[in-house]
Amino acid sequence: MAPTPETGKACDVTPENIFIPGTHSQTAYREALGCFGTGVTVVTHMTDTGPIAMTANSFASVSLEPPLVLWCAARSSARHPLFVQADHYVIHIMDQAQLPLARHFARTAHDFAGIDWSRNPEGQPVLNDCLARFECARDAVYPAGDHSIIIGRVARFAVRPGSGLIFKRGQYGGFSDLL
Repeated sequence: MAPTPETGKACDVTPENIFIPGTHSQTAYREALGCFGTGVTVVTHMTDTGPIAMTANSFASVSLEPPLVLWCAARSSARHPLFVQADHYVIHIMDQAQLPLARHFARTAHDFAGIDWSRNPEGQPVLNDCLARFECARDAVYPAGDHSIIIGRVARFAVRPGSGLIFKRGQYGGFSDLL
């Protein structure tokens, strides 16, 4: 049995830690998913009433040609309808120093007071000084259980060096670039 990186101890699978997904095992399922560290994004969109944002850690590259990325929005979120109907939006990869901004938009959608942002050519809110950003046009939206998979065609992107913000097991942390 191979040792785990965190403890150096063998990872035992016993009948006590094998589950079948369901309402009775939701906590264990969330814990298992939380073992996979992900980057942290903030997705923005301009609505008729002003800018809106949502913090999300479900982001992935889909295709290089054409350039497609995806992110997932919880159907239970009041922000969900605004994002699945958005023709354009911007996905921002958060720098480790932007943890307060990621937490802010996890709690509130419309409060851009004191936030350093501008508009792109499509009028979408662009958060300044992120590690990377992808300015997207909606390509497709697919229902997927309690979330929607939102696929965007990348029109423009920007990137800079820095330390990415990571989320794992309910905790935020960072990962430094090694050059």
